[in-house]
Order: sequence, then C-alpha cells, then structure tokens
Amino acid sequence: MTQGAGQGPEAERTATLRDFRVPAYVHETGPYVRSIHPGDVVPPAEEAYPEGYTPTQRDLPVINRGDTVQVRVEPTPAAPAPQPASGPGPLYVVGDVHGYLDELVAALQEQGLIDASGQWCAGTTRLWFLGDFTDRGPDGIGVIDLVMRLSAEAAAAGGYCKALMGNHELLLLGAKRFGDTPVNSGAGTATFQAAWLLNGGQKTDMDRLQDHHLQWMARLDAVEEVDGYLLLHSDTTAYLDYGDSIEAVNDTVRETLTRNDADEVWDLFRKFTKRFSFRDEGGADAVRSLLDTYGGTRVVHGHSPIPYLLGEVGSEDGEESSGPVVEGPHIYADGLAIAMDGGVTMAGKLLVQQLPLDS
Repeated sequence: MTQGAGQGPEAERTATLRDFRVPAYVHETGPYVRSIHPGDVVPPAEEAYPEGYTPTQRDLPVINRGDTVQVRVEPTPAAPAPQPASGPGPLYVVGDVHGYLDELVAALQEQGLIDASGQWCAGTTRLWFLGDFTDRGPDGIGVIDLVMRLSAEAAAAGGYCKALMGNHELLLLGAKRFGDTPVNSGAGTATFQAAWLLNGGQKTDMDRLQDHHLQWMARLDAVEEVDGYLLLHSDTTAYLDYGDSIEAVNDTVRETLTRNDADEVWDLFRKFTKRFSFRDEGGADAVRSLLDTYGGTRVVHGHSPIPYLLGEVGSEDGEESSGPVVEGPHIYADGLAIAMDGGVTMAGKLLVQQLPLDS
C-alpha cells in the first residue's frame, strides 16, 4: 500500500484493513509539508500529542529498491577494529535494520566487526543495536538470529553485542500474542495484527518466528547508558512515564510484557512510536530532561529516519529522493542528540558508527 498525500494540514483519509479503520493526517511544519506517522500525530500545531493519540496509521513509507531480488554484498574484508591496550574495547552503535540482513552484514564487515564469513572478529569491542530489527525488509528473523549469534561470539571474545527494544519489537510481539484481539486505541477499534500489517509486517517473519525469538525480544532493555551516551530507540520523552531511573524503566517495560495484557502492551507500543521530540523548538530541553533523569551527556537514538529529521521525507512512489544523501549520523538539538536511523527502508544507509562522534 502506498501512502497518499493529504489535501492540507488538516486533511483526513481512511484506509481499511479487515474491519480496522485507520485515520491519516498531514501536518505542515516549517518550510515543508510532511506526512504524520505513528509518534507524530499533530492535529492542531499547538497540541503535539492529543489525548487519545494512537499509532494506527501506517508508519514510514518503504521505497522500493528497483528489482526485488536481494543481492548479497561481498565487500573486501576490513581490518579488525583497533583494540585498546587495556580496559573496555571501542563502542559502536547500529541504527534501525528493519529486516535488511544483507545491508547489515555489509556494514558490519565494513567496520571490521565481523569477518568475511560473518563471524565476530572485533575482540573486546562493544556493539549496541538500537532496536527495530524486523518489518518492512525481507529477513527480520535472519537479523535477529545474527544479533543473537554475535552476542554469544562477542562475549566469548571478551566484548559484547547487545540490543535495545524498538517499537517494532513491541509490534511483532503484540501481533503474535494478541492477533486480532481488539485494544483500546483512543481512535476506535484497533488490533495489533492490523497495525503490524500496515507498518510493514512480513508474513515470512511471522511464519519463522519461534519461542526463543519471542523470549529474546521480551527481555530487551529499553534504555541504557554507556560511556556518557544515553542509548534509546525512540526520540521521545515517553520513557519518563515508566520510571525515574534506567533500572526502573527497564523493569517496568519487562513487567508490562510479562502481565500479557493487550491494552497495556498497546499503550507501551503507542508511546514508543512517538517521535521528533528533540527536533523542533524546545528539542534540546527535551533531551536534557532525559539526561538529567537517567544520566549521560548525549542521547543516541534510532526510530526517526534522518531524512525526516532534516525535512526531506524521500519519495513514496519508488523514485529516488531529491533530499540529501545520508552518509552518517545526524547531530542536532544543540549537539545533545545523535540520530542513527539512516533510512534503510527509504533506499538510505544502514548506519554502524563508532563513538565518540565529533560534533
């Protein structure tokens, strides 16, 4: 399904999947008009997230990459990442993968983190994935399997490979657990199954999803602080709703998933889909509210593609975007926020970046 353009800042259309009605809006912000997506519903400009906000609209568009055949990239093996004489190894972060396994393998090889056979070769290096492993791309389960394997291999080498929970992990968990069970969306009847399909859910992923994948996703942390970097998936302050410490947030999220209540999990999902809290006026203050509560000196996040943060949303009809080419992370909000989603689903780049990153 291709998301159509609205007819004005308050235009509304509906899309129906089974009995599921999906409102959609566009909203004019600054010098451009962009589509509103889950985490970005703004009916009037003065009310960023209205009461009853719900992420039932299809999320970001997927830009077709020409032919659907996936070509595996076989780059020249890079030298292993340099190791310090003592102490922890270098720190790397990975943006949203969304099922693009071949692109992930190529990016990790380019950074010298895995070898030509896909095995961990980075010793004591520390690697963090920022969430959103599945949906939209062709092999989300393959991505999860790779991250799980690298976690064991890195630990055996004295480093680590860890991952955060993204909103698409919550979406896939909800679709598997609750299916077509109605939830209180605040905008009529909604279901996880319908929302998952509208937001890039892949039948092949669901068919291959096993208990160990579900258990792994349900145990992921939502927030971590490493070397002064506060690592999150979503560029939102909604984490503050779940606790005043990193431990409290992670415990609350896990406990919510353990209770297995569809409405509670939906509320968690909709809050984790909010976006753009750090982008506009007051964005630096929003970042500081997180840093003051959880620690760290900078936030590193995925979730919102860099072309969206720059106001260049890309084409939705398969044509190449006229916007800037993303070559690396985007630093903004007075230098306090680092965005890592290069827009791989929009024919962008899957980012793997070593920290610290120069301003």
